[in-house]
Amino acid sequence: MNTSYKVTFWEVRPNRSKVKPGKVVSYTVRWTVAGREKSRTFQRSAQAKNFLSDLRQAAKAGEEFDIDSGLPLSMLPKAEEEKPARTWLEFSVAYVDMKWPDAAPNSRDGLTETIATVCPVLVREDAPPAPDAGLLRKALRAYYLAPQDRERPQPPEIADALTWLEKASLEMPEVAKPVNVRAALTALSRRLDGKPAAASTVARKRAVLYNAFEYAVELEEFERNPIDRVKWTPPKLAEEVDWRVVISPRQMRECLTAVTYVGKRGRGRRLRALYACMYYAALRPAEAVALHKDDCTLPATGWGKLVLSRSLPESGSRWTDDGTTHEQRGLKLRPVNEIRTVPIPPVLVKILREHIAEFGTAPDGRIFQTERGGIVGSTAYGDVWAATRQLAFTPAQVASPLARRPYDLRHAGVSLWLNSGVPATEVAERAGHSVKVLLQIYAKCIEGQQHQANKRIDDALDD
Repeated sequence: MNTSYKVTFWEVRPNRSKVKPGKVVSYTVRWTVAGREKSRTFQRSAQAKNFLSDLRQAAKAGEEFDIDSGLPLSMLPKAEEEKPARTWLEFSVAYVDMKWPDAAPNSRDGLTETIATVCPVLVREDAPPAPDAGLLRKALRAYYLAPQDRERPQPPEIADALTWLEKASLEMPEVAKPVNVRAALTALSRRLDGKPAAASTVARKRAVLYNAFEYAVELEEFERNPIDRVKWTPPKLAEEVDWRVVISPRQMRECLTAVTYVGKRGRGRRLRALYACMYYAALRPAEAVALHKDDCTLPATGWGKLVLSRSLPESGSRWTDDGTTHEQRGLKLRPVNEIRTVPIPPVLVKILREHIAEFGTAPDGRIFQTERGGIVGSTAYGDVWAATRQLAFTPAQVASPLARRPYDLRHAGVSLWLNSGVPATEVAERAGHSVKVLLQIYAKCIEGQQHQANKRIDDALDD
């Protein structure tokens, strides 16, 4: 900084308006520092006189003046103290808080799971030895990341683990380095026991981390998303449905008979129509559980239809706003309040009519309910389906992937439509997929068309 004691001042000069002659519109203070003229203009005379008085008092007190700005050192803007860079842990809390209000319960679960996976590896190399990995994961997931958990009393070992992490967490500029980004991606690809994670899990967690880094770009923590700079290949995600899970119409009929013999007090019979909806209407389990009587058109004969507008995905109660295990949402991959209409065959119409006649509906109109009117949980319909397979299938089939999960009934239903010759656009509309995703997922389940294709080729070769 160049300074000088050589300062001279002029009196305040009024600046008059050219539009209205004689009208004063501003006042200018003029002075020199080391021979270089300076000036500053004010809207009011008092402001200008006060500023000039401050300059003169500084000069009288023997202060040095900065030659570049023309100000005495005491009037220079105070340089802001450089703040330490934000750590990854601090940023993670900000990211969770940004996403939390609009995130679905299962998304909140996945969000905290991903952050808790990468936080322990995004730490300084010179940090003291880390606490147990499981303890760190518990501390983050149960006491630190979710907004409602931050005021919970922390056991000593949890408090110590979080204190270690707060001190060891990397600053954001360090996080963006390729070596640390790769370490985070590698952590996402492993389970807590060190074994490889499922490809679908890795893909889901990578998407969360990528979005977090995008938010860091938005906040100007990063110039660009650092994942784009790392050549890292995730495990190949098997998107196609295994054709071996697809159950035939005959096998489904046998299962719908067998399920009525499962459990006490009609437990299996109460779920018969739920499985039928997953198969004959290809509903997702969360859509079937949320089905209301008013959603159904069930004529005495012929085809009916379902008009879907809601789902009840299941998650841990700690991830929902009201502490329940189910939170009503719109349809998957659709805008809020958008509907999907699914025509249903007479066999399903009949089953639903019989179900409603026997069991009625829940107080809110839901078709499927527990004995006490509650929401049917995944454990309940999963256990009953497992018992149903034991009754309906041969030992070899029980050991096979055939309809192993209730969700496989939806796969079987969509496969049946495709193999019946229903156009892919119509199947996609009924199933709630895009055509592209539909054909990707069910490519291996489309059967019975090879003979037709071969015949067409033969006919073309004979021309």
